[in-house]
Amino acid sequence: MLAWTVMASAQMPGWGQPAVEPDWKDINYAGDDLEAHRLDIYLPKTGQKKYKVIIAIYGSAWFANNMKGMTYMSIGKPLTEAGFAVVCINHRSSADAKYPAQIQDVKAAIRYVRAHASDYRLDTSFVGITGFSSGGHLASMAGVTNGMTTRTSGHVTIDLIGGVGGDFDQSSDVDAVVDWFGPVDMAHMSPDCSTVNDGKSPEAALIGGAPADNPDMVALISPITYLDSPHVPHFLVLHGEADTVVPHCQGVLFSEALKKAGYLTDFISVPGGQHGPVTFNDNTFRLMVDFFKHEMRITK
Repeated sequence: MLAWTVMASAQMPGWGQPAVEPDWKDINYAGDDLEAHRLDIYLPKTGQKKYKVIIAIYGSAWFANNMKGMTYMSIGKPLTEAGFAVVCINHRSSADAKYPAQIQDVKAAIRYVRAHASDYRLDTSFVGITGFSSGGHLASMAGVTNGMTTRTSGHVTIDLIGGVGGDFDQSSDVDAVVDWFGPVDMAHMSPDCSTVNDGKSPEAALIGGAPADNPDMVALISPITYLDSPHVPHFLVLHGEADTVVPHCQGVLFSEALKKAGYLTDFISVPGGQHGPVTFNDNTFRLMVDFFKHEMRITK
């Protein structure tokens, strides 16, 4: 678990700096009292009437249900500085509920943002999504499941929407995805990307069983499985070459598959990049911002 939690705080951009208070805090997007179903909204300080939106998701190996407060200081701040509203969301942990609860939460939050956009000065004509580590997985999953309600692999079918929250008249689709070193192909999560991890891995906790014994669920929790969809948005994938938590080959495999399917804008392989430190830097943040701005301009 420790290997999969967020990287050392002293090395993270924004850590050690005073926290930035959101414009709106602890909004429950599901109509319940769960801490896991809260979000924060940060707006740029430029005084516009409304702003295009980026959803941001923390990494925790799916073990945490309340880390939205650190998401903004990790990857959100460059986005508000560039003129985007940033919505940092919580989701249920793997101890709270097994998959697909986590993607159901993400989709519920997106629907809520669209339904209540006028309350928070949001312009949902463009909704991008980003996340790091397990948050990168969930951001990627949100993108590759645009327009889907269920998915089947073998004898297993999962409900991607569920009954979380409301606003079911609203879309949970996203217009662009930035994946920061997410685990995206669970069938190849070993250090050399040759096979599954063992029954003590975070993904085992996510599905409630050893990956080797649950190949259908392994496929269903892997964004790379869904690239046969015609509704996948463009992706920017960033991964550090020295990442010892989520193997760098995960980013390579995903990018190759995205490129083959026609959905990859770019893959940024960061020399010396670790699971956060070095990979997060001024240049990669600029590339994220530039990507979202480009996708915003071409979104109809």
